[in-house]
Amino acid sequence: MQYEKSCGAIVYRKFHGNTELLLIKNQNGGHGHWSFPKGHMEAGETEADTAVREIKEETGIDVLLDTSFRQVITYTPKKDITKDVVYFLAKATSYDYTPQEEEIARIKWVEINHASTILTYDNDRQLVTQAKNAIRDRF
Repeated sequence: MQYEKSCGAIVYRKFHGNTELLLIKNQNGGHGHWSFPKGHMEAGETEADTAVREIKEETGIDVLLDTSFRQVITYTPKKDITKDVVYFLAKATSYDYTPQEEEIARIKWVEINHASTILTYDNDRQLVTQAKNAIRDRF
């Protein structure tokens, strides 16, 4: 069994009194899925380092990472591969995004209560519920 690990974050901002989440649509052969920015850890990186780097690479957005919110999603993307994805919460400090051409088809800011209707996977929808509570507790 092969093991992989990626890190990313649920990136949010306050905009006109609403909380919005940053969603990305991966290229993935034209059948991309909507999710959150994330990517593989590189040698010598911490989970937090990876999350911040991947958000910047995939979207061009700078964030303040909140490592007190840490959720792990485990799944099997292919036979004989187990993957953990560690998600943090991240407050955007810049809002204008630039999609990473090789990997990202689209990016958009979505009102937090609408995000679950766009996200592709149930695991991500569950993360939104957890993030909603965490964000509310921070304001």
